[in-house]
Amino acid sequence: MHEPTIGPLLRAYRKDAHASQGQLAAWLSDRAGRPVTRNEVSRWEGESRLPTPFWQKHLAAALDADADALRRAVDRAKTKRRLLQCENHQPEGGDVQRRAFLGAMAGLAASASWPVLPQPKPGQRLGSSDIQRLLNETARLRRLDNYFGGADTYKLYATVLKETQDLVRNASFSSETERNCKAVIAERAQLAGWAAFDAGLHAEATEHYEISFEAAKEAGHPALAGNALAFLAYQKVTFKKPSVAMAVASYETAKQHATPRVRALLLERMAWTHAVAGQPNEAERALAAAAETVHLASDRPEPDWVFWVNEDEIKIMTGRCWTQLRRPLRAVPILEDVLGRFDDTHARDKAIYLTSLAHAYLDAGEIEQSASITQQAIDLAAGVGSVRPIERITKVTSRLRPHRSLTAVSGVLDAAKALPTAR
Repeated sequence: MHEPTIGPLLRAYRKDAHASQGQLAAWLSDRAGRPVTRNEVSRWEGESRLPTPFWQKHLAAALDADADALRRAVDRAKTKRRLLQCENHQPEGGDVQRRAFLGAMAGLAASASWPVLPQPKPGQRLGSSDIQRLLNETARLRRLDNYFGGADTYKLYATVLKETQDLVRNASFSSETERNCKAVIAERAQLAGWAAFDAGLHAEATEHYEISFEAAKEAGHPALAGNALAFLAYQKVTFKKPSVAMAVASYETAKQHATPRVRALLLERMAWTHAVAGQPNEAERALAAAAETVHLASDRPEPDWVFWVNEDEIKIMTGRCWTQLRRPLRAVPILEDVLGRFDDTHARDKAIYLTSLAHAYLDAGEIEQSASITQQAIDLAAGVGSVRPIERITKVTSRLRPHRSLTAVSGVLDAAKALPTAR
C-alpha cells in the first residue's frame, strides 16, 4: 500500500483527534504564537499549499503525530506535484513523443530501470534512423533533470551511457554514422556527469565530462567539446579554485561552429567563472555578450541540449554574478523579477537561485527579508535529490546565525535543521 501524501495524512490525524479544521487552526495558533486560519488548514489538506517545516513541527505536537512521518508526506506531495507538472508538459525537441516521455517519468518514479537498448547482432549496421532514435531518447532523458535531482537520475543516466557505449562498440556503421554515435555518447556522458555533480559524486562527474570531451573531439563536434570543458570549469568553480583559462577555452573551442544559444550558454558560464575569480569587468562583458547572443537568429536548428537557454536564464546568471561580486543593488532587482516567474516545480533550481537572492539581501543589510527568502529555499529544497541546494542554504544560514535574536531568523535556522546535512 502506498504511503499517503500530506493532505490525506493530515486529514486522518485531525479526524482521529475529533477536531474540525477551525479547531486545529486555533490549537496551532495558540501553540505557535502565530495566527493560522481554518482556510490555511483546508489548503494544506487539499495540498494547494504545503505546511512548512515550522508548521509541520506544530502540527505534530497538536495532533500527537510523528513529525518525521509528516515531513515525508510533504516530500511525497512535492514529488506528486512534479509528476503532475510533467504530465501537463509537452517537451520540445523534434519528434520527442509525450507518451514516451511520460513512460520515462513513470519508470523513474517507480525506481525502475530505463528499458535496455537493443544490442546489435554481430555485423548489424547502425544507420541514420538509429541515430535519430537515440537522439529522441536523449531528449526525453534530459528533461527529467527539470524535476528531479542527480541523486534520483544518476544511476539511470550512467546505465544508459554504458548501454550506449556497448551498443556502439558492437555495431558496424559508416564513418559519418560513427561520428554521430560519438556525439550521442558525448551528450549522454554530459547528462551522467551533471547528475553525478548534482548528487555530490565529484570524481564520477569529472570522469563523465572527460569521456564526453574525448567523444566530442572524435565526433568532430566542437560545440559539444566546448560544453564538456564548460562543465569541467563549472565544477572547478564550485569545489576548487576557478579556472578562468578553462572557461575561456570552452567558449573559444566552440564559438566558430556553435549556434547562438550554445554561445550564450558558454558565455554565461564563463561570466560565472570570472565572477567567482573576482573579475567584475570581465564578468560584465561576458554577460552582455550572452544577453545579446541569445536573441540572435540562426539558419541552423539549436541542439536539444540548450533547449532551456533563454533570456530569463541569462538574467538569472546575471543576478547570481552580481551577488557573487557583492553588488546587491544590481543583483536584487534582476533576481526578484525573474524568480517571480520561475515555476516552483523546478524546485532544485529555484531553491539554488533563491539563495543568491538571500545573500544579496544580506549584503544590503536586509536581514529579515533574507531570512524570508531563505525559508522559501528551504521549503523547496526539502525532499529534492540534490546536495547543491543544501550546500547553498547552509552558507546563507551561517551568515544569518549572528542575527538569531530576530524571530524571523531563529525560525529559519530551526527549519534548516530538518534538511539533510550537505556532504
